[in-house]
Amino acid sequence: MSSTPDQQKVYIIHGYRASPGSHWFPWLRERLTEAGADVEILAMPTPQEPKLDAWITQVEAAVRDIDSHTYFVAHSLGCITTLRYLQKQNPAKPIGGIVLVSGFAKPLPELPMLDEFTQQALDDERLIRSVKRRAVIAAKDDSIVPHAYSKELAERLHADFYEVEHGGHFLESDGYTALPLVADVLAGMMAE
Repeated sequence: MSSTPDQQKVYIIHGYRASPGSHWFPWLRERLTEAGADVEILAMPTPQEPKLDAWITQVEAAVRDIDSHTYFVAHSLGCITTLRYLQKQNPAKPIGGIVLVSGFAKPLPELPMLDEFTQQALDDERLIRSVKRRAVIAAKDDSIVPHAYSKELAERLHADFYEVEHGGHFLESDGYTALPLVADVLAGMMAE
């Protein structure tokens, strides 16, 4: 990314079995770029068989010089990955914000192959100090990440919680090639 010092930087982190071209990620990049942000969708390694260390290493390699103008938008497995990355950063230099879509911080009953991402507890207090503004978005009818998991994550992080009646897991197969709620929540954070 080659952004000016005061330009908003947004990193989009996809989830399990996804890619930078999946779901609503390209739409969000285009919308944020039009609004003047510097946006990058990270391509996470082996998304069909994700490994925690490899995903954290990928974020560390791609993200440089985070500051109060830095924002993350993460989906599903990308949420816990982003939180694990941020937990390693200096909370004295907090980033602007995070928007976690269908996030979770405990094992998913239907996806035990992802358990390594949730084995260690998050340091909630450190994350709260490290991120100025926090939001979690979840659908009540998500069949992959239980709605209650996302709500619990929001409560733990003292994040604003946005719930949608019918959104599933916000996948392209659920009808999501755009997700205006994410763009609106992020715009609100950036305007503060």
